[in-house]
Parts: sequence; structure tokens; C-alpha cells
Amino acid sequence: MAEPGPVAWPDHIEAVLFDVDGVVTDTARVHAAAWKRLFDAFLSERARTNGTGGQGRFAPFDEREDYVRFVDGRSRLDGVRAFLASRGIRVPERGAGDTVASLGARKDRHFLQALRRSGTSAFPVVVAIIRGLRERGCATAAVSASRNCAEVLRAAGVADLFDVRVDGVDAARSGLAGKPAPDLFLEAARRLGVAPGRAAVVEDAFAGVEAGVRGGFGFVVGVDHGGRAAELYRRGADAVIAVGGTGGPERGQENR
Repeated sequence: MAEPGPVAWPDHIEAVLFDVDGVVTDTARVHAAAWKRLFDAFLSERARTNGTGGQGRFAPFDEREDYVRFVDGRSRLDGVRAFLASRGIRVPERGAGDTVASLGARKDRHFLQALRRSGTSAFPVVVAIIRGLRERGCATAAVSASRNCAEVLRAAGVADLFDVRVDGVDAARSGLAGKPAPDLFLEAARRLGVAPGRAAVVEDAFAGVEAGVRGGFGFVVGVDHGGRAAELYRRGADAVIAVGGTGGPERGQENR
């Protein structure tokens, strides 16, 4: 299996579509911490009141394993559903009390509080890649399941590096399915006027790499923050690049 290295972009690629959190910006760890804050409080209270959630005891959200397996790359509400299902827990979609909608909204508040308190930055190696692509005439897009994508890009000072942005606001407005469905990337390619086969996807999430493959994109690049190159290739990445920083919780080596 090849190791992460520089990307040799195929000649037929006319546009490159970048995931944001954990690929362009170092916000994956902020998302992971927000998920942990949400689920640990929920699971602790649930275990205290009725003895469920973690086989009758409080089993905390794991910022490495649970994050990657159940919420990484997914929309906020899909992440809530997937993680709770992994613990054998079901809550109503909406209504009073703890619901998918209310838990998702709580996670969003945790994330925005942390983002506005501490800010974020862009990965220098990825910024250099984007600038290089634009200099050679490639169009670029920022693609994210997050409704906070615009604020994240502004906070990192990289909003001007992209010709279009497709995010969670667009997904909700247009009914676009979340990853691993390719809808967000296909919409970005459509807005750029480029056929999927002539566009590349750059992703760190397993679900995002799968979305690139399912969408028939001409080149799929995985971003490895440490030790996950083999799995990114297994999910369908054509190439893998290594990016420094904390692409997720405590990780100077992991995915968001």
C-alpha cells in the first residue's frame, strides 16, 4: 500500500472540491470536542435516571473511535442518529425533551461557542495546494455538511480561495443527502459547470471518500492526519496526502 505523499493531479482534472473541517481548516478537533460534550452529558444523565446507555453504566463518547465511526463527515442530525443507534438508543426526531433535533441544536451551540472563543486556522500545506491549483487554472469549491461552513472559512481567512461553496444550508434548502451520498459534491460540480469525471474530491472522512467514489469523480484524494492511509485507500482514495495539525481530537494524527 502506498504511503501518503505529494499529489500528482491528472491532466483531465478541471476542478477540485475540498471538504472543509479537517481538510482545509483545523476545526475537526473543535467538532469532536463539541460532540463529546453533547453526548457525555446526555449519556451520563440517561444512565443516572434509567440505567440505560452503555449497558446500564455511563460509557463516554470516544473522541477517536466513536467520532470516526459515527459522526465524521456526516450531517449533524445523521451523526446524532448514527451514534445513538450504536448505543441502542432511540429518541424522537422532534418534540419535547431530548430529540434528534434538540441534540443536534445543542451540539451546534457547543461548536459555535468554541469557534468564537478560540477561532481556527487553515492547514498551510492545503492552502498551498489550493493556491497552486488556482494558478494552473483549476476551479475550486468548498464542500461541507456543516451549516457553519461560511463562518469557519471566514474565521480561517480562506473564504476567497473558493469559487463556490456548498454546505449544510444548501443541503437543507435543496434536500441534498449527506455523505456518504455524493449529493453535496455533485452540486458543487454542477455549480462550477464541470462533469464529475473531470473533477477531484479531497476528503479526510471515510464517508467523504466513499461519496467521491459513488459520485463518479475523476480523482479522489484522502487526507491523512496520521495512521489512516491504508483505510482511506481501502475506501477508494486514488491518492493520500499527509497533513499536519490536529485533524481531530488530540490527534496530531487522525481524522476529524
